Amino acid sequence: MWYGFNVLWFFSAGGPNPEISPEKIKIDENDLDFMAEMGCNFVRVPTDYRYFVHDFDLGFNTNPKNGRVKALSKACLDRTYYGNYDETYLKLLDRAVEAIVSRGLHCSLNVHRGPGYCINGNEWEKHNLWQDKIAQDAFTELWAHFAERYKKYSKDQLSFDLLNEPPAPGEYGLTREIHKDVMARVAGEIRKISPERTIICDGLCGGHVAAPELSDLNVVMSGRGYMPMRLTHWKAEWMQKNGSFDWEYPQWPGMECDGRKWCREELLDFYKPWKEMADAGNIVHIGECGCYNKVSNETALAWYKDFFSVMNELNFGYALWNFRGPFGIAEHGREGTNWEVKNGIKFDKDLYKLFVEGMKK
Repeated sequence: MWYGFNVLWFFSAGGPNPEISPEKIKIDENDLDFMAEMGCNFVRVPTDYRYFVHDFDLGFNTNPKNGRVKALSKACLDRTYYGNYDETYLKLLDRAVEAIVSRGLHCSLNVHRGPGYCINGNEWEKHNLWQDKIAQDAFTELWAHFAERYKKYSKDQLSFDLLNEPPAPGEYGLTREIHKDVMARVAGEIRKISPERTIICDGLCGGHVAAPELSDLNVVMSGRGYMPMRLTHWKAEWMQKNGSFDWEYPQWPGMECDGRKWCREELLDFYKPWKEMADAGNIVHIGECGCYNKVSNETALAWYKDFFSVMNELNFGYALWNFRGPFGIAEHGREGTNWEVKNGIKFDKDLYKLFVEGMKK
């Protein structure tokens, strides 16, 4: 089973018109050493495709024979070209992948923002991944590029997590059938290049809802460990439109929301559909989990203790959303934390202990 963290080096290029620069990407190998020393074996790398595909060609290209720019047909003028890959950023990604696998950690490369869809700021996209062929083509081509670029790595070293947190059926025109078609196409193209590559598909509804219709694709199914959201995302700024600043102060156990009185047993019940997939032969992994830093440290640790215990009982591995930061084990900033410093990293000693105790050796 995989246990580890998400690292946010390529997570987001920013808003609708991102101003990116290579200097802003910091690959912290000291963090990777810490993860390896604590016994982790998994690092997920969420990426924003706009690091690798930007300065979109909106209807002109350069004639390679004479260097002159020539106008394309009007049909092309109405299209956005997603094929201009930027080697500067791809080489930084190469460095990140190698830094992870060279330490014996499994690297899970994830497209967090893909052409035509992202759970955060989807309105910034020019096209709709679930409805527009151009976005589906670009998404497939991006993964084919990664498959070719990283084919030297074994399936034990590197996996491909195709798309972070697809929406709920009905949102943006997505249906379970469309979702399966898009994922099946990408998986097929990857396997033409790397037949043995481990492929991961996230659950629907932001990763929380199992998608058993993908079972025949021979993929790892990735869920989320954020329930109840009114606890784990209390006062999360990006959830303010959902009322996160107006939610009652969370408690654990005993918090009532979403039609449940939450406790360890309710967490087990929530994951029943995922357990059914595992019992049917699918590998299930919780690719993101964690508790935001606005709740008390006592509440957070109580929730983590039950969550890790549930994961252990279900035989599901897990990865905290980040290593450093408000969901992480290092420098999360919750008041009342029992801190320790090791190799220059200030980490939560109690959360560290719970995390490690939850790992099955």
